[in-house]
Amino acid sequence: MPVFFVPPDHIAPTAITISGDLLIHLRDSLRIAVGETVCVSDGAGHRYRAEITAITKNMMSGRIIEAQTQPPRRTPALVLAQALLKGEKMDWVIQKATELGVRTIVPLEAARSVVHLRPDRLAAQSARWRRIALEAAQQSEQWVVPTIARPQSLQEICSVPEPAMVSLFLAERCDGAGLGDIPLPSGANATILLLIGPEGGWTKEETQIAEQAGCKPITLGSSILRAETAALAAISILQSRLGNLG
Repeated sequence: MPVFFVPPDHIAPTAITISGDLLIHLRDSLRIAVGETVCVSDGAGHRYRAEITAITKNMMSGRIIEAQTQPPRRTPALVLAQALLKGEKMDWVIQKATELGVRTIVPLEAARSVVHLRPDRLAAQSARWRRIALEAAQQSEQWVVPTIARPQSLQEICSVPEPAMVSLFLAERCDGAGLGDIPLPSGANATILLLIGPEGGWTKEETQIAEQAGCKPITLGSSILRAETAALAAISILQSRLGNLG
């Protein structure tokens, strides 16, 4: 069964309570009954296996029978800056990136993005992306739900580099190093920022911004991949090289 995320204040030393949308999902969709067990997480590195002891219209209660703590992270955190994609492609990238263990996802407003977010729809769209990430994290049994950052321009992302961050700029038809060969940082304090462009590719100006900010151009080879395919292929390669996949 997936790991379900609940607010930390719903978890006591010996018991849990579940309400809201998760209650409806467990009770009405999954038909969880008294006596069955569920696995929940506080999203802060703790998991609990609990036996359900009571179910009402407004709440589900459980008795904690096992607790686990997240093992220390030993590899860099992976941040995906994905240029906005049309249709359901952006949803798909967020879902799969979450399953692959990306820690932060930044929607990137690129010059050639087909989609441009309307200010009056931003809150609703961000909530949708957070919900997709939450559901994907539960299904794939992640310890934490990735952060969905506010949409940013390439200039914004590149202007405030974090300490110990390596920024990788994926571009087609470039002379950059292959992603399988480029040196990667090590240790839990490091961060890898992966920049993926839109369907129409980066503009010359964006490429210059990235290069001037110290981003390393990389390639996935001679094939020209769709933006969403490139994102998932690059994440998979990185996670495999870091020892988190395969």
